Amino acid sequence: MMAAIYAILLIAFVLDLLGRGRLAACCLFLSFIICVWLFLWEIYSPEYGFRMPWLQVELGPIFAPLCSV
Repeated sequence: MMAAIYAILLIAFVLDLLGRGRLAACCLFLSFIICVWLFLWEIYSPEYGFRMPWLQVELGPIFAPLCSV
C-alpha cells in the first residue's frame, strides 16, 4: 500500500514539473487521504492492527487491590 502512496506522490511531483499544479495538488490530496485510511486500517484492524495493551481493559473486582493488603 505504501508503494501506491509513493507512486501517487511521484505522479504529483511529475505533474508539478510539467506545470499541472492543480492536478498535482489533487494527487497530493489523494495521497493524504490514502495515508489516513492506511493509518486507521492499521490501528483498528482486528487481524493486522497494532496492539495497544495500555488501552485494553479487563473486568475485575473493583476493590481487589485494596483487599490484598
